Amino acid sequence: MIAIADYDTGNLRSVSEALRRAGAEFVVTSDIGTLRRADKVILPGVGEASASMARLRERGLDTVLPTLTCPVLGICVGLQLMCRSSDEGGGVDCMGIFPVRVVRLPEATPEGRWKVPHMGWDTIGELRTPLFAGLDEETYVYYVHSYAPQCGADTIAVTDYGMRFSAALGRGNFFGTQFHPEKSGAAGARILENFLNMK
Repeated sequence: MIAIADYDTGNLRSVSEALRRAGAEFVVTSDIGTLRRADKVILPGVGEASASMARLRERGLDTVLPTLTCPVLGICVGLQLMCRSSDEGGGVDCMGIFPVRVVRLPEATPEGRWKVPHMGWDTIGELRTPLFAGLDEETYVYYVHSYAPQCGADTIAVTDYGMRFSAALGRGNFFGTQFHPEKSGAAGARILENFLNMK
């Protein structure tokens, strides 16, 4: 069984539709017992990190999710909440699964000016782990974000947009994408399929 963690944040519908297209059976739940019994867990997210982290804490999910032993996939803000901290909303401590900080994308660098939020199609490179099996370097995926995780030892894909940031992170059974695989066409469908096939 696949569980989509429900903590009253966005993109539940688009993630659900992507799983339906993949032929996967799933439940949308905030029930701790159901999440512990799941074979896979997806932590979606759209919105602001500090408010989203507060909702996770209200449901007790901030202490449960880091203890899961099944494959877990965070998407966009879901990934950011799995990091050590986020600068968004004045700064907030997050779950610390990935020991990296989430920072705001720059609007100006010596190379030029950058429109923030970073919205639309962009490439990912330096792909590692089975999450990206069958994908080529510089594959295009879909982004909508103003903040992103810094790069570190757990970086498994990168994108450059004003700065080099972690397009995806992976550590043990935990994975996360800053982009939206559920909105990334065939490439995103392949990433979700790879995740669903993990043991």
